[in-house]
This record gives sequence, structure tokens and C-alpha cells, in this order.
Amino acid sequence: MRSIWKGAISFGLVTIPVKLYSATEQKDVAFHQVHREDGGRIRYKRVCTKCGEEVAYADIAKGYELATGEIVVLTDEDFEGLPLSTSRRIDVLQFSPADQIDPIYFAKSYFLEPDAQGAKPYVLLRNALESSGQVAVVKVALRQRESLATLRVRDGVFVLETMLWPDEIRKPEFDFLDEDIEVRAQELKMAESLIATMESDFDPGEYHDAYREALQQVIEAKIEGREVVAAPETEEAGPAVDLMAALRASVEAAKKERGTSTAKPKRPAKAEKAEKADKEEKAEPKRKTRKSA
Repeated sequence: MRSIWKGAISFGLVTIPVKLYSATEQKDVAFHQVHREDGGRIRYKRVCTKCGEEVAYADIAKGYELATGEIVVLTDEDFEGLPLSTSRRIDVLQFSPADQIDPIYFAKSYFLEPDAQGAKPYVLLRNALESSGQVAVVKVALRQRESLATLRVRDGVFVLETMLWPDEIRKPEFDFLDEDIEVRAQELKMAESLIATMESDFDPGEYHDAYREALQQVIEAKIEGREVVAAPETEEAGPAVDLMAALRASVEAAKKERGTSTAKPKRPAKAEKAEKADKEEKAEPKRKTRKSA
């Protein structure tokens, strides 16, 4: 990994120099826009809509569009006067219980590594924070944007999680929230039973991106020149008419799946047929020998 930012955690009078790394990466299949006929890459030009001329990158400025459609052009001098911290500090504001912070606020995760002589104060703050069971609420400026963030410990390393501001969280204004929808006690009990049946410890290693894997297989088949056969479409179940019956069936299916997953896996029918045919083929010469005798 390569560090993308250098700064320091400011904790009271203690300063801990750190390097910042992206903690996540998107494992997506990247595509380019190409000409269908010859596969040539498609390029886009920066063209002004008023004069129709191509504009050099150095001549491009930031513009804010008004409700009237007019554009207010902002220069570099306009941005210099803004109160954005350039001190490259992660200022600890307070410490709070982790369950008080709704995960909807989290935006991006980063790892922090101690730099230079910062290893000892880094470990000291890490151990103290871990034993407290709380997270540090901090303020940091990254990529010309100031953000709230939290500091927590994961696998012995500080994780900085940038957060959205409260006015960036939308309110779920849906019509059904104002409706008086009645849920019967039996239905609630059956739903709780389904949850209990499907309860299990979360292991992220059990899940994988099936779409990305299938897409990669299509690309590999194209490379090898093989015929690509589309997988058969599966019919999706429609909305349940009888909620209670659907819940009961779901509970039974979950119990059955949980029971079969621990049992000895059944051999495929094709494998059993192949083995039977192989035995009959081996026994055939013996039968012919007895007849001729």
C-alpha cells in the first residue's frame, strides 16, 4: 500500500505523526468505451458550449449555477480565503460510545500507520482507546474538504472513518410511515421465529461477488475464443399473498437448509449413474465368456 496523506493525531498536548492509507478497494471489472467496429478507444474533448472551441485544462475554472441558469465563476483566490484547515492534523474533539454513532454517517475508511518516532504514543493511545470501549470523534481535512470522523481500533491499527455532516443525511419521507398498518401477534411471532432460525455468526468469507466472477468468466471465454453460453434465467418469486403462510414456509425452508448443511452431502445422481454403468461394463465380458463355454 502507498500512503496518500501525512499528518498527525493531535490528542491534548500529544502529537502522533501518522501516514494515511485507503482501507478499502473496489474489486470491479473496469471497462473502456471503444468503437464497436475496430475496438479503438473513445476520447472526449473539453469543448465550450458558448464558443464551440476546445479548452485547455489550465483555462478551466469552477462555476456555480444559479436558479436563473446564470453561472458564477470562482477563482483560486476565492478558495484561498475559506476556513479550511491546512495544518494536516487529526484533532481529537471528544470520546463517545461507538453505539451512539449511526453507521449511516460513515463515508470512507482509512488505516493510520505511525510515522517516524510516533510508534510509542500511537500504541499508548491505541491501547487506552481499546480498553475504554469508546471511539474518538475527530475533525480532519482531506482533499480540500473538512470532515468529522471517528478513530477506532481494528486488528491493532487505528481506522479513521470519515463521516457525513448531519444535513447530508436524507429523511425517509415515505407514505407508508403515516399509514396505520396492523400486524397480528401470530405474524410477529412467526417472523421472530424465522429470524431466530436464520441467526448465525457473521463470517464475511462465506460471501462472494457472483456477478463479478461470472463476468470474468465471460471475458476469459472471449479471450480463448470459446462460445459463451448464457446461464438460464431463474424466475423470481412475486410478493406473498398470505404473509403468515409465507413466513411459515420460510421458517421450514430455513430449518431444512440448516439441517442439510450439517449432514453428509448427498452424491449427485449423475455420479451414481456413471458408477453403475461402469460396473455393468466391467461385468459384461464375464457374462459373454460363460455363454460361449
